[in-house]
Amino acid sequence: MAVIKPFKALRPSRKTAAEVAALPYDVYNSKEARAVVRENPISFLAIDRAETQFPEGQDMYAPEVYEKAAQMLKDEEASGIFVQDPKACFYIYELTMDGRVQTGLVAASSVDDYMNGVIKKHENTLEEKEQDRIRHVDTCSAQTGPIFLAYRAKKEIRDLINTVKTADAEYDFVSDDGIRHRVWVISDDAQISAIGEFFAGIDNTYIADGHHRAASAVKVSLKRRAERPDHTGDEEFNYFLSVLFPDDELKILDYNRVLKDLAGYEPGELLNELGKVFTVEDAPESPYHPEKKGEMGFLLGDKWYKLTVKEDRVKNDPVGNLDVAYLQREVLTPVWKIDDPRTDSRISFVGGIRGLEELEKRCSEGDAAAFAMYPTSIGELFAVADAKLLMPPKSTWFEPKLRSGLFIHKIEK
Repeated sequence: MAVIKPFKALRPSRKTAAEVAALPYDVYNSKEARAVVRENPISFLAIDRAETQFPEGQDMYAPEVYEKAAQMLKDEEASGIFVQDPKACFYIYELTMDGRVQTGLVAASSVDDYMNGVIKKHENTLEEKEQDRIRHVDTCSAQTGPIFLAYRAKKEIRDLINTVKTADAEYDFVSDDGIRHRVWVISDDAQISAIGEFFAGIDNTYIADGHHRAASAVKVSLKRRAERPDHTGDEEFNYFLSVLFPDDELKILDYNRVLKDLAGYEPGELLNELGKVFTVEDAPESPYHPEKKGEMGFLLGDKWYKLTVKEDRVKNDPVGNLDVAYLQREVLTPVWKIDDPRTDSRISFVGGIRGLEELEKRCSEGDAAAFAMYPTSIGELFAVADAKLLMPPKSTWFEPKLRSGLFIHKIEK
């Protein structure tokens, strides 16, 4: 059973919500983050990336950076930019992108559920990436970036959420990227109790996005438990900030691959190599986005090809059956000798939100080739997680991105 609880969110006032809401901290490099904060000083990015408050060249991982983030959070609460709800509530967070609506429940999810596998994962995390958020959460005593969880849709939950959404929204604004954000507060005791009971009937939730944020929140919780041997399990640090979405409302975009070289082959030779593991055809259109699972687009120079996987080479397991795994196993490792795509400088990744034109742009500016992928499905993600397996790196790209700063979970009273 999935354990979730309401919490007293620290959140922006109605008049500041649109300005405060910010894309996740790791979407930006330091230069980009500074530009955003210069233009909008109360963007939550200023707290998420507090090196923006120091001169250029500041070590973003220095203790004073995290201390600055904690102080800014306190100062903005004192000034009224943020206000904490007096009562523990659930919240509804609706995002609309290109006419498609997805509605999540904002809640505090159990750290123990993460530890015992009720919350399932499909990616490994890197220790160095965890350390930054561990120090941020620990110093601020607050979780500021929500973990994006998915669950198998349940009618009772949808009906209750739709009932709440008939009221006026607490927040309703459109961000610069055209995404509409609406938020409702669930403070009714009967509705809060019903939501907890509904989720108690759900066997598992799944991390869709935010593996490093989740791992960091859990490690801070374990640290606090060790420091407080008399802890009861009810303390806020035993839970982490999450937004839970039904699987049938989610859309995964393609996550495409760009190669800097042709692995030492001439173009014709490379096509022959690909012909060993794909059926290779001229693409019916340019750019070519694959139409179904088992198809890929391949851009070589300025020409697009349609690649179709050979069924006799597909592995019959949840990971081996993924298109991204097929490409890694049959092409990137044997042809390009790329064993670890996370660390090899010859490969880069482009999220589907940027379009296939970005692949063409990169190949016109010096990269050698690109693979356009058919998106991994949410069902494939669930199957991999259920089998306790891991996807290849960069297998999923979720849109729209959840905003940071709309909900903050204080882990101490």
